[in-house]
Amino acid sequence: MIAIACDHSALELKKEIEKLLDDRGLAYKDFGTHTTDSCHYPIYGYRAAKAVADGECDRGIVICGTGIGMSLVANKVEGIRCALCGDPYSAKMTRAHNDANMLALGARVTGVEVARMIVEMWLDTPFEGGRHQTRVDMITEIEKGNGPEQ
Repeated sequence: MIAIACDHSALELKKEIEKLLDDRGLAYKDFGTHTTDSCHYPIYGYRAAKAVADGECDRGIVICGTGIGMSLVANKVEGIRCALCGDPYSAKMTRAHNDANMLALGARVTGVEVARMIVEMWLDTPFEGGRHQTRVDMITEIEKGNGPEQ
């Protein structure tokens, strides 16, 4: 299951991504917001990230105006590796090399068709493991307060 959330500036893009998930037959849980009334994005980004971190959802997609705020919020939740992507290649590489479990998008800076391509690439790319697993493990250790060894 995919967690999905947005702020007021990204409601329309969230709806488009939900259509994409529907077309692909992928289940998702919408953590809001559901209106264009001004809101605080950390509330919704946290809910989606927590669902991924707790195992309620396998991955998550968070969307705000630039994607920056949502990615910052998601990455504060232990166990989350959220990547802000503005192109399909970055989406591919963050899955292949970083095992990103969340994707952030910027509704005011990424068009709908490009956002669809980004999401599709992110969904379809598997983690390569191998040497990349060592690096993901290092990120996890940093998250726990242990700096990487030289």
